Amino acid sequence: MRLTGRALVAAMCAGQVGNLLPHVVVPAIMAEHLIPLWGLSAAQAGLMAGAYAFGYMLAVPVLATLTDRIDARRVLLVGSTLSGLGTAAFGLFAGGLWSAAAIWALAGIGFAGAYMPGLKALTDRLPPQESSRSITLYTGSFSIGVGLSFLVSQIVAARYGWRVAFFVTALGPLVMIAASLAMPPFQPAPAQGRLLDFRPVLRNRAAMGYVLGYGAHCFELYGMRTWIVAFWSYVAARNGDALLSPIAVSVIAALLSLPASLLGNEAAIRFGRHRAITIVMIVSGSVALAIGSLAGASPAWLLALVLIYAITIPADSGALTSGMAASAAPAFRGATMALHSTVGFGLSALGGWAGGVALDAFGGPSSPTGWLAVFAVFAAGVLLGPFELWWSRKSSPD
Repeated sequence: MRLTGRALVAAMCAGQVGNLLPHVVVPAIMAEHLIPLWGLSAAQAGLMAGAYAFGYMLAVPVLATLTDRIDARRVLLVGSTLSGLGTAAFGLFAGGLWSAAAIWALAGIGFAGAYMPGLKALTDRLPPQESSRSITLYTGSFSIGVGLSFLVSQIVAARYGWRVAFFVTALGPLVMIAASLAMPPFQPAPAQGRLLDFRPVLRNRAAMGYVLGYGAHCFELYGMRTWIVAFWSYVAARNGDALLSPIAVSVIAALLSLPASLLGNEAAIRFGRHRAITIVMIVSGSVALAIGSLAGASPAWLLALVLIYAITIPADSGALTSGMAASAAPAFRGATMALHSTVGFGLSALGGWAGGVALDAFGGPSSPTGWLAVFAVFAAGVLLGPFELWWSRKSSPD
């Protein structure tokens, strides 16, 4: 049976969730397991967690651009397989900072062949009028996968040990492998230019505004996902009762991303992408500063702010990605997606590491000043987004 239409969209969203099951295993368990086991500083832990996004950044220019030349399904199959194998390898072989970072980067390379090539495989098989909402559903399902990754990895690690958490989550990519095998074939139009020639994309100022805005979004998003468990563990340790456990907070925060992304995209369709994205980013940066400023306050205040932050961070995601796809020249859509993802995940790696550096520099994970510095870094990153959209506005009617 070959999947088409809504069945294809549903299968790709399910496959996306499966591919994301390994996605945040390292950030989810590092505060409780890996940092004390290997004696890591916050900066080292941020570097280790960010290695996934770094590996992604290195590979995605080739893998996503390749989808302008061959059926993206083929890239998706290989990437999903490598993602699962790399995750299992972490459970088998990781024994310290550098081995963990190297293996986690390998898993990130696999995901580079899965996320944007999956988006390309989906959009290649849909009529243009269905693309915007389907893209938002696909990107929105990211949050379900991340939520499950936080939940499964922490529960399994607590009950059976941290290595087993990697073995269990490594099974997730099998769902996308099955979805890929059920897709109808697709032959892209003959590609123009060289494989890694991004000059046509760089000249597309309208698309580049979304690409750079996505980088600011990813810096904040992955920084928060890297440190949310450690931050709420600090809140719990400081107050004795933090209302919810770190597992619950991390999972709820991730799951809120889906409705936030869908609503954000609908607002962008109604009010204009640039306007909606700019407002969301300004609000998100303000909430980050409020969390940092109140890091020593009661858990009730902090929980409310964290949940608001969990809505504002992803609310621009679908609008940024659908805006990029709509602004891309059809012959260079794969290359545009490649650059979009390269910038986004490169800054994701930087966001997790920068948060760790700030935490070390201003008192460490038991200090409210340290957490103020962390959230100030996240706010500074996302507040660059409106300036990047303003720069591109002259070339875009939206």
